[in-house]
Amino acid sequence: MRADKINGAHIVLETLYRLGVRHMFGYPGGAVIPIYDELYKYNEEDVKLHHYFVRHEQGAAHAADGYARVSGKVGVCLATSGPGATNLVTGIMTAYVDSIPLLAITGQVGRSLLGKDSFQEADTVGITMPITKNNYLVKDIMDLPRIIKSAYFIASTGRPGPVLIDIPKDIQLQTIPMDVYDKLYDEPITVEGYDPTYKGHIGQIKKAAALLKTAKKPLIIAGGGVLKASAWQELRELAERTQTPVANTLVGLGCFPEDHPLSLGMLGMHGTVAANYATEAADVVIAAGIRFHDRITGDPNHFCPHAKIIHIDIDPAEIDKNVKIHVPIVGDLKHVLTELNTCIEDATHEEWWNQIHEWQETYPMVVPPHDESVLYPQEVLSEVDRIVNGEAIIVTDVGQHQMWAAQFLTFKHPHTMVTSGGAGTMGYGVPAAMGAAIAAPDTTVVLVVGDGGFQMTFEELMMMKQYHLNVKVLILNNQYLGMVRQWQELFNQRRYSFVDLHVSPDFVKLAEAFDLPAMRISTRKELDAHLRDILTSDTGIVIDCRVAEEVNVFPMIPAGARVSNMVGKKGVSLHDE
Repeated sequence: MRADKINGAHIVLETLYRLGVRHMFGYPGGAVIPIYDELYKYNEEDVKLHHYFVRHEQGAAHAADGYARVSGKVGVCLATSGPGATNLVTGIMTAYVDSIPLLAITGQVGRSLLGKDSFQEADTVGITMPITKNNYLVKDIMDLPRIIKSAYFIASTGRPGPVLIDIPKDIQLQTIPMDVYDKLYDEPITVEGYDPTYKGHIGQIKKAAALLKTAKKPLIIAGGGVLKASAWQELRELAERTQTPVANTLVGLGCFPEDHPLSLGMLGMHGTVAANYATEAADVVIAAGIRFHDRITGDPNHFCPHAKIIHIDIDPAEIDKNVKIHVPIVGDLKHVLTELNTCIEDATHEEWWNQIHEWQETYPMVVPPHDESVLYPQEVLSEVDRIVNGEAIIVTDVGQHQMWAAQFLTFKHPHTMVTSGGAGTMGYGVPAAMGAAIAAPDTTVVLVVGDGGFQMTFEELMMMKQYHLNVKVLILNNQYLGMVRQWQELFNQRRYSFVDLHVSPDFVKLAEAFDLPAMRISTRKELDAHLRDILTSDTGIVIDCRVAEEVNVFPMIPAGARVSNMVGKKGVSLHDE
């Protein structure tokens, strides 16, 4: 029977449910006990709000992030006050930098205890203000439905991002009549000062089309904004009609199929030679939903030195922030590209493609030759790619393995690469993989993680066990903090300071302690014997893959350098190899 009154905790869950939320990730604590108590009402057969119990609040934020990247929906995480809330900060920052729609809900001490250094009190709003699109401290239960709706709207519109709501415990317990709540919920959303621009300026779009018409060496750089706007079909039409090569940013992988003949793969510090050389030679560049961050540009004063740049982005703050833009277009990519495609003329650019094909043939991305008694990480990922054939969701942690995954796996579909790009958050991989598996339960999820990042958040393997998640955890175990070791080798005369991970847990035994299947692979023979069965099975598993210890990621553009300073597999300039 419908209740006459509803408390604040129930308002939180009821509003989320009415907004379409069906999955959330959290960890209970004193300041959110009322919300967890109300969760019982959302576990009935006809009313389901699935809550996934993480083992650390950081895991809740990362799992919600992984869920959001795969589903395209807002990820929701829940934590208590004080240390519970501050444990979300790393995950909130990770989502903020990569523009991931996240709604973080935290408990807070009662209003009468605010500002008195009360037990488990923290200024959560103040702490998270720089890393959220907006945040709220709820001071009146009558504001709660509006705040939740507004937060959800802000998180999921414009340039997506995280929003936080901090709710004092006494408001969670306070009640109002149910009919009052219904009226409050039905009020239209009005967010003062928030008005994203969706429709691109037609004059600027025509300028872009005219500039593209003059191009002899055009290039498209496609980033995560293409995925946020669901604009991959419009992007493909633009590329195919103008025969323009497409390079992807790390977080943009999958927005253009990498098995397409127009794909150059990833650009940037560890991108393909063809993609990076194309930026040096291009005369017109269409930058679609990218931030021009330092891992792409190197030296921003010499990035795309001969090109007129068309930058399309929904966030006007990104225009001219890092590089000089010649034709800025502020708007939603799906709308802008749709309009642009009505203005463009078909083209071929045969001479340009001859040059690109020469680069691709001269500098292919291949597994380095090596002693067959040693297993190389690149050959492991090449074999993964051969088996899954672009039909899996790939989640990575951060480090060398992340770059090798970007280089040697083929991303054919949107929302199949889940990785921390701008923040570079080690420990992201394990919980994000759990969120990805919940978002896409019928798709194979492969987590590629290093032995360093794995040890940061392996407690979330318990989610894999508890919720029967089919995640293939592939630990590329080189017994080092690999990327830091690589930099120490190249730039610090091999002074390996605190990167040695030879003293680490036995990952097979560790997985078995979680009551999960586990296996160690150390040779090519073992890889060939087991990997296909592992990746095609319907159960989750942890694989400790022992790979060569001191293998480096190449090609590489040193930080702050120009593309012409790119080094290859021998660690010297490509021009000298």
